[in-house]
Amino acid sequence: MSIRKNIPFSLAAVMALSMLAGCGGGTNESAAPAGNASTPSSSAAPAGTASKPEDPLQLTIMTILLTPTPAADDNPIKRAIEKATNSKMNIQWVSSNSYPDKLNVTLASGDIPDLTYINDPFSPVFRSMVQQGAFWDITNYIKDYPNLSGKISKTAWDLTKMEDGKNYSIPRPRPSEADSFFMIRKDWLDALNLKVPTTTDELYQALKAFAENDPDKNGQKDTMPFAANVNPTDMGSLAQIENAFTGANGSWKLVDGKMVFTAFLPEEKQALEFLRKAVQEKLIPEDFASMKGTQVKDLFKSGKAGMINDKAGTLMDYYNDIKKAVPAFKETDFYPITSLNNYNPKGPGFAGTLAIPKKVPEAKMKRILKLVDTWMNDDVFNIQTYGFEGTHHTVKDGVKVVDSKKLQDDNGPDFNQIVYVADPYASSTKIFFQKETNDLYKKVQDDRTKNSVADTSIGLFSPTAQQFLPEFQKNVQDLKTKVLLGTVPMTAWDEYVAKMKNDPNVVKMSQEMTDAYNKRAGK
Repeated sequence: MSIRKNIPFSLAAVMALSMLAGCGGGTNESAAPAGNASTPSSSAAPAGTASKPEDPLQLTIMTILLTPTPAADDNPIKRAIEKATNSKMNIQWVSSNSYPDKLNVTLASGDIPDLTYINDPFSPVFRSMVQQGAFWDITNYIKDYPNLSGKISKTAWDLTKMEDGKNYSIPRPRPSEADSFFMIRKDWLDALNLKVPTTTDELYQALKAFAENDPDKNGQKDTMPFAANVNPTDMGSLAQIENAFTGANGSWKLVDGKMVFTAFLPEEKQALEFLRKAVQEKLIPEDFASMKGTQVKDLFKSGKAGMINDKAGTLMDYYNDIKKAVPAFKETDFYPITSLNNYNPKGPGFAGTLAIPKKVPEAKMKRILKLVDTWMNDDVFNIQTYGFEGTHHTVKDGVKVVDSKKLQDDNGPDFNQIVYVADPYASSTKIFFQKETNDLYKKVQDDRTKNSVADTSIGLFSPTAQQFLPEFQKNVQDLKTKVLLGTVPMTAWDEYVAKMKNDPNVVKMSQEMTDAYNKRAGK
């Protein structure tokens, strides 16, 4: 089960669901023709006859809209994509603010568009409809489409499997590597003759030196080693310290074939002891328990903090502000730690999915998969990425220079909410970073790939966890915060863990999570 908040849905929607069980790189307007040598093709025509061009695929689409005005039906970028994919798309754009509610109503109605964006593939509504057979199982078709199988990570496909181990939707890809982890001030490390930490012990020594040894050389002890906070239901930016001890990304870890809630691991206590000491020694802000995420970022922007939890690609969120306070600050001083204790996090590799309802005939379902696959070809995806030469971009020294305002005005980026191709380095590098910076960030990302860990609990379903886990997590986090603040002794944690390990709900939840993991893995 995903521990993310599920989409609410009305009793009426649930009742309606029960009735559904029977629902069976070109950059100009002359874009590439539909299909290519790498995409599946229809059966060849008999010898001596001319093959008849296939009629355009007529399909309805519903997806999210992040901009004020949707693309019109005759939008030139839309028309070029249609030409390239041999399709005619009737797109229903829905504002992001109202999409969850609109999706639930649409799913309950049974009148589901041919290709529908599912913002949470593990919501109760979507799960229920999958169980009722309302969506296509595409598991055995994926291998027939090279872009679906090659440009969407295995991590994304694995983590979007339902409890029966099958895929009922196409993940919308995002980079799976270089997720948020520790970014440290390299100039401070250099000033104190310290290396980039690789273990939690080395991290402690670096943070301690940041607090006591005047890394900014202004003659005062006015620096904050780690800009961090916690949230009411999780450890916020301190969570990666926990994970470096437990070796798990998230709240669950597979131990000896069983899914174990990480709070019960002995390494969790070690992490809390580390963080409790960090609080006592003022290595993190004293008001960490009440700070907002924006306040954490502002602290780092001020040039007075030595480390933050974020992605390398967010460099420019901080650089200009720090540069004002620290003129000597360089891009490469915003330095990504590769791993701690041989751990760093891997992202899920997707943001929502695209599902095809079972009311769509199999032949059309295959054409929709082919459309998405063809759309992911570089020359087709480039249409929404760069627009048309002379209108949305110019070419200078072989490089496309995009007029981002004109491209946005013509809705180019909106089509990313239907089909997207993720640059594997998008979380680390940007075209406007210096070459030295991009080279460094790519190298660190490649090194991280060797030991990155995904949250394997994403998508696992436990009925008990759905009811029990939210309040349990809140109680666990409340106790963690008290332990860190020193308002309760460490023995309070030991007592709580000993008690809850044998709680009937915990035992049942853990068994259900283990069963769900094994079923999804085909064990």
